[in-house]
Amino acid sequence: MKICFFGDSFTNGTGDDACLGWAGRVSASARARGQDLTYYNLGIRGDTSAEVVGRWHQEAEARINADDKGLLVFSFGTNDCALGEDGRARLPQNDRLKNARAIIVAAPRAWPTLIVGPLPILGDLKANKRIADLSRQMGALSAAHRVPYLDLFKAMKDSDVWAAECEAGDGVHPGAKGYELITEMVENWDAWQMAVAV
Repeated sequence: MKICFFGDSFTNGTGDDACLGWAGRVSASARARGQDLTYYNLGIRGDTSAEVVGRWHQEAEARINADDKGLLVFSFGTNDCALGEDGRARLPQNDRLKNARAIIVAAPRAWPTLIVGPLPILGDLKANKRIADLSRQMGALSAAHRVPYLDLFKAMKDSDVWAAECEAGDGVHPGAKGYELITEMVENWDAWQMAVAV
């Protein structure tokens, strides 16, 4: 199996000294259980959904051959809602939803697809309100198109460990313990378990 993880710095694992993030950890765990997989971490720091929607198909095609068992995992949206240099959200709400819908509709037609929701920004109440709204809307879109969706926002927003990890790092990204929290949630997700079943 070949798994492509698309997203932003949280997908990339920024802040993790082990350079694994959650994508590397869930992939390593699946391999330890006997799954023969190759994983590609295609998270790019700073990417919004606009960049992800523009690159995912070409990048997946370059890595997953016609005779491969493939899986796409997307996690984006935090940067969409973060403040840009002009003091506004980096993407307007309509663009956030348009991009999310484009991925949720098109990706499963190419390969099995999972969507992992956006993560909070420590101490940014306005951005977090936008992220919470986007997470809810992405969940509804995913449900309407029968694409598995994992909502991470509330669990991480309410987690003392997540907050302490981000505060100890650069104020946005956690260290290993924060990524381990995400790893645990993904590994306990029925959709992930089914997707990587041996």
